Amino acid sequence: MIREDFIRRKLQLIGEDLGHLLRFKDLTLDQLLADDIRLAAVERIIERIVMRAVGVNEHLLAERLPPDAPYRDTFLALADVGLCTPEFAREIAASAGLRNILVHDYNDVDRRILHRSIGSCLRDYKRYVEQVEAFIAGLRDP
Repeated sequence: MIREDFIRRKLQLIGEDLGHLLRFKDLTLDQLLADDIRLAAVERIIERIVMRAVGVNEHLLAERLPPDAPYRDTFLALADVGLCTPEFAREIAASAGLRNILVHDYNDVDRRILHRSIGSCLRDYKRYVEQVEAFIAGLRDP
């Protein structure tokens, strides 16, 4: 059973984090790299956004995915249930890879990729939230 309150809370938190990330969208790469606190904030905000979305995905797809499905697969499976197009699923699934790099290969992160990810995260997760909200509304009003 889908718990709409759980999903809505996660989407709200994603929205709040997108608002926090918005503060960094106009920084140049040099400005981002010059401030360790800014850099850490961007890394953590993106990680939280991705993990909250994975939580939503796993909840929506609980009956379709194995419990240990890779995070990337949780995004790809969204297309299978009609939540988004396969193209968008592939685009946003790349954020799971960035999350893994941030968590597991911290010292080897290509900061240029992280910098470019600010804009794509803002764009893709705004769209993600809209599509999940529409999907939930469709479940309620068949």
